[in-house]
Amino acid sequence: MTNDNALIAESAISLLLLLIQVPATAILFSRLLKGPRRHPPIKPQQPTPELLGKVSVVVPTLNEALRISPLLAGLSQQSYEVREIMVVDSKSSDGTPDLVKASQQKDPRFRLMTDDPLPSGWVGRPWALHNGFLYSSEASQWFLGLDADIQPHPGLVAGLLKTAEAQGYDLVSLSPQFILKYPGECWLQPALLMTLLYRFDPAGINTEQPERVMANGQCFLCRRSVLAAVGGYSSASNSFCDDVTLARNIAIQGYKVGFLDGAKVLKVRMYEGAMETWKEWGRSLDLKDATSRSQLWGDLWLLTSVQGLPFLIVLTFLLITPTLSYSSTPPLLLLGLNLFLLVIRFAMLIAIAPSYDRTNAKGSWLFWLSPLADPLAVLRIFLSAFHTPREWRGRKYI
Repeated sequence: MTNDNALIAESAISLLLLLIQVPATAILFSRLLKGPRRHPPIKPQQPTPELLGKVSVVVPTLNEALRISPLLAGLSQQSYEVREIMVVDSKSSDGTPDLVKASQQKDPRFRLMTDDPLPSGWVGRPWALHNGFLYSSEASQWFLGLDADIQPHPGLVAGLLKTAEAQGYDLVSLSPQFILKYPGECWLQPALLMTLLYRFDPAGINTEQPERVMANGQCFLCRRSVLAAVGGYSSASNSFCDDVTLARNIAIQGYKVGFLDGAKVLKVRMYEGAMETWKEWGRSLDLKDATSRSQLWGDLWLLTSVQGLPFLIVLTFLLITPTLSYSSTPPLLLLGLNLFLLVIRFAMLIAIAPSYDRTNAKGSWLFWLSPLADPLAVLRIFLSAFHTPREWRGRKYI
């Protein structure tokens, strides 16, 4: 009787998990099937005369001295399509302004300015970008926001601009190629990235629902007229994911917004090691500032179902349930479903491998074991979803 009760309980639990996971798996599968139709990765290009002076570049900085040099060098290699390069510094104390001034001596397109004191209701990054927009040249047709930690290819701006104009985008941002260096981040970072890939359409797919639009503020190109029409960054003033918030607000207004693969034109070294990746990147990946409460709960359900649970369920079957007879169908269906989800997850590693530069990484082989970090990645999204940051990039918020 005891064994019969165990089998009944196992079947009941299996049925409950199947009810939770099957609809989420169907949603995930419908998104992944869009992959073959996506726009190909952006390629570096040479500028042509009609692009002359079309772009104003704005870079927000706060204590970026240790990582801004590759960006400054890369921007100097952009050609005549770039009218000006404005670095908006928020009173850095580590020598960041001195590095910008040194670049200015070699390239007069560089301009260094300090943003005004942070007003109530604003987060530092969108405030700096908003100031840069207000003081940038009105003769530029496009506004390009870049983060200080990126490493641009010399043909980045021309390639991005030509693609935006050819495809009729009003706003387009790029996913980068991530530079990995240490074992922990090789294991954890791809699992955190997968939380985004599972929730949204692949990069290069034009998302029809404005509230599901994705964006990346590390490389964020917008028509100046469009940005002016929405009041610059004011609609994303208090958002810790201002890029996604602003992109969705622009999409709601009926403008064409794109999120494309920029791995061939853009590299980024975001954080040093697994702990910093967990703390800094993990707390913004929930995108709660750009998402309704119902959408947030839906995303948490989906991630739990298709990313957080599969490895744990399969492990449970291997360690705990081998003594059971599997005479009922639900446990077998549950095991099969989660094995299928794990196969998809490991196959996704092949798809995202070009998005990583592991050339000089220690323990780069751990990238291929990153699905084992999925439960931790989903846990990180949960922790972030119910916590409002009080400190960001050295600034404290009440």
